[in-house]
Amino acid sequence: MGCGHSKVIPDLNKDVARDGATKQDGAKNTGTAAKYAFSKTAEGSKSSDENDDKKQKGSQANKIAKYREKFDQRVIAKYDVKALIGKGSFSRVVRAEHKGTKQPYAIKMIEVKQREGRSAADSELRVLRRVRHPYIVQLIEVFEAPDKIYMVMELATGGELFDRIIKHGSFTEMDATKALQMVLEGLRYLHSLGITHRDLKPENLLYYHPGNDSKLLITDFGLAFSRKASDEIMMKTTCGTPEYIAPEVLLREPYTNMVDCWSVGVISYILLSGTMPFDDENKTKLYHKILNAEYNFDGEPWPQVSETAKKFVKSFLTPDPKKRMSCTAALQHSWITNFGNLSTRNLQRSISQNLLKRASSRNSNKSAHSSKSAKSNRSLRSQHRKVKAKELDDLLKKYNRVSRLPPY
Repeated sequence: MGCGHSKVIPDLNKDVARDGATKQDGAKNTGTAAKYAFSKTAEGSKSSDENDDKKQKGSQANKIAKYREKFDQRVIAKYDVKALIGKGSFSRVVRAEHKGTKQPYAIKMIEVKQREGRSAADSELRVLRRVRHPYIVQLIEVFEAPDKIYMVMELATGGELFDRIIKHGSFTEMDATKALQMVLEGLRYLHSLGITHRDLKPENLLYYHPGNDSKLLITDFGLAFSRKASDEIMMKTTCGTPEYIAPEVLLREPYTNMVDCWSVGVISYILLSGTMPFDDENKTKLYHKILNAEYNFDGEPWPQVSETAKKFVKSFLTPDPKKRMSCTAALQHSWITNFGNLSTRNLQRSISQNLLKRASSRNSNKSAHSSKSAKSNRSLRSQHRKVKAKELDDLLKKYNRVSRLPPY
């Protein structure tokens, strides 16, 4: 929920922002020259390239002007809107600059006329107003209007988790544990406050800056549940992203924050292989695989992955939430704590090949106008829209999945 694909990552504190953040002016057109290489001279290609750049900048400027007009005057008076960097079904995210300090920020504008938008905004604000942790997005200020809510957050430019694997020439188990340790520490903090994310996935794990020492942050709390002191510990709302959703949610059973730990297991599997443990274009078959924990460690690069790492993944991908590993236990797991015993084999090539292979397969099923740039981490995004309760009830009833499942 919220703006699922936005690169909005508020930082931990302003000092880090000043030291590490870099600004991005949006994607630039890099393919125009190749397009005209065989039909025009070099000078003509350069001219066409410049014209295309002007058109792109003009289009971007028109979009910004369009969104600027929609912004509350209180926001415009304080921030200069620079670029649109993300959008969802009822939200838009822009890069903005504080008019006084010239500090870059991200502003998420959420339409709250519809019930779904209001619910997502309320969920996100309930969480972000309570938390302050190095590995969780930070909220700067909020502007509320009758039909819109504006959340100002510090801007980060490090990109998504799996972008790094594609771009870097080396990725080992030690690199994987460093990333997962940050996720687990942030998640443990959330769970200690009675907060369950309920939509953990790769695109919600973002780096603050491009440097190798950047922190990895948990973002997008549109589906999060924030428990009050009087609330029950169990949750009942059916929500999440299909490939990352826990079995107990699919079975429509009351569940706990252990659903987040299942999602960490899925992410860990992907991080070590570049493939998804549960994957099928048919949503019914996908759910059946999840309910029965049908996954394996076949194919590259699994023969090169340590048994300790595989046990770590298995401890999360356990259908019974009572037997599933918690964040606290995971942070004490030997794979996370014993850096000296980790495999130093470079998994980057196999992981990248698997990511690109999946992207190619998905792109072949899309229409001809689909962007070929949807490779890398984009290939790991869900092939299905968010899970819906009624749809799930119909599937479970139709295929009688519950009765066919073996007991925990």
